[in-house]
Amino acid sequence: MKALIFNPFSGAAGDMILGCALDLGADREYVRELVEASVDVSMEVREVVKKGIKALDVRINVPEKEAVRTYPELVDMVKSAKLPPKVEASALDIFLKMAEAEAAVHGKSDLADLHFHEVGQSDALADVIGSSAAVHALGCDSVYCTPINVGSGTIEAAHGTLPVPAPATLEILRRGKLYFKGSNVKKELLTPTGAAVLAHFARPVEAFPQGRVTSVGYGAGDADLPGPNVLQGVLSELDSCLIPDMIEVLETNADDVSGEVLGNLFEELLAMGARDVAIIPATMKKGRPAHVIKVIAKPEDSAKLARKIIVETGSLGIRVVPTRHRLMAARNIEIISFEVEGQEFETAVKIARDSEGVLLNISAEFEDCKQIARKSGVPVKEVMRRAEETARKLFA
Repeated sequence: MKALIFNPFSGAAGDMILGCALDLGADREYVRELVEASVDVSMEVREVVKKGIKALDVRINVPEKEAVRTYPELVDMVKSAKLPPKVEASALDIFLKMAEAEAAVHGKSDLADLHFHEVGQSDALADVIGSSAAVHALGCDSVYCTPINVGSGTIEAAHGTLPVPAPATLEILRRGKLYFKGSNVKKELLTPTGAAVLAHFARPVEAFPQGRVTSVGYGAGDADLPGPNVLQGVLSELDSCLIPDMIEVLETNADDVSGEVLGNLFEELLAMGARDVAIIPATMKKGRPAHVIKVIAKPEDSAKLARKIIVETGSLGIRVVPTRHRLMAARNIEIISFEVEGQEFETAVKIARDSEGVLLNISAEFEDCKQIARKSGVPVKEVMRRAEETARKLFA
């Protein structure tokens, strides 16, 4: 599976993403002609060296200073450009992400009243269209993004002095569930446009997915930083068609907790968002019987789940196992109808596929099958077999 991985160790902006994708092999002439036919700008691509790293620097030359545009005006400009369908859909979604973030920050409910300042200019429009075209031109099966360096300090914007990351940028990061980190560089390293493009295309990962690197590219930023101001992009052939997912494993020992309390904790943790819970019998020092509580959780849920374990068990600390990467299948739930002993029943089935849509597994919902077994008198194992057989015929 061909994957594109963005590694924004020096942040990201629209022109950096565009330069990075071009350096990875997207057709420069195709992208330039598309941008210049869509927006009243000229696009220049040149090689530069940033603190020892060769990168592509994309310059969008705008004829003159422009008036502030509204969100509907930007939408009309994208639609009137007659872009390829995938590029148009991406550009519209990227601007929608920025518009919704701006509206949330400013407390506006109607996007039609929203005025874009910095991100409404022609250079930003060119960056969005160019980045969308270049990323699609790479023809990757999936796109990932490691934690983004957002910088620190403050910036001067149309609404005054703002913290880094800017409020709209932070809102895009929140909605896109992208991982990010600050640094001692007193500068805005992630722009709203860069955040929106990454949020549209990329799935967040904390580390590089396992695979074989086939190409590395760099897009140059404008500022002179202590380190290389470039966005790194990697094309990789992943080792499987499974989907990388970030988890944490929480673990603690409990030697003075009743079975009833542990059973209740099991249900509470799942209700709070734990991906899985295991409570394992153990023997501690001096031969005392105990239990090991292990919880699989998304990183953003770990703190609240750890607190719940401490409150319910009296534990004084929760270990976080440092291995945080897993590979998983894409899963969805379908409702099927099938016949048992002349009666029609419905059950949920879980369908597991890899990232290319290949069927990996089908499993029937146990609780549904248990109720069917009670009503029909057929063993639950047989009910599950028939349900999964029916589902395989429908979804294989």
